[in-house]
Amino acid sequence: MQIALKDYDPQKDKRFVGSVRLPAVPRPNLKLCLIADAKHAEEVQKNNIDIEVTDLETLKKFNKDKKLVKGWAKKYSMLLASDTLLKKVPVIVGPILTRINRFPQVVTHNTPLSQAVADVRASVKFQLKKVTCMACAVARVDMTDEEVAKNVMMAINFLASLLKKGQHNLKSVVIKTTMGKPVRIL
Repeated sequence: MQIALKDYDPQKDKRFVGSVRLPAVPRPNLKLCLIADAKHAEEVQKNNIDIEVTDLETLKKFNKDKKLVKGWAKKYSMLLASDTLLKKVPVIVGPILTRINRFPQVVTHNTPLSQAVADVRASVKFQLKKVTCMACAVARVDMTDEEVAKNVMMAINFLASLLKKGQHNLKSVVIKTTMGKPVRIL
């Protein structure tokens, strides 16, 4: 889904960041990595969750080398970290992860890890940067029309709630498939 905004000046107006969990999972193959403590690593092994696991010892081997950290982090779409280790990650790796927009999301022991991974794969993030155009994945080819419609409506309504004038700030909304023609909604 591609979105263009109108009457919105990124220099003057407040920039926004927000993420919403969609009803149907648009990105089931999202590559994730968990910086795990022993308990989370064991849970991944036991439940056979499709996610790569690393620990603080592996991160210490990078020795704050920017190129090594960047190369490792860029392999993944998103990083997750156990709540007990989150504060130690910036100390070991340095500020590099924040700069490349890969700072880990926290995962607690209260919720099952499989649920947390499903939530991450089902959520989309809207972040206004310097341009007034945005894009995000809201559906896949094998979804039903109802699932696609639900996801698109939820994403548009959430984005409208972030905007100062709501729906009036949306210039155009286009659903773009990989090979087919784009469909303009708004």
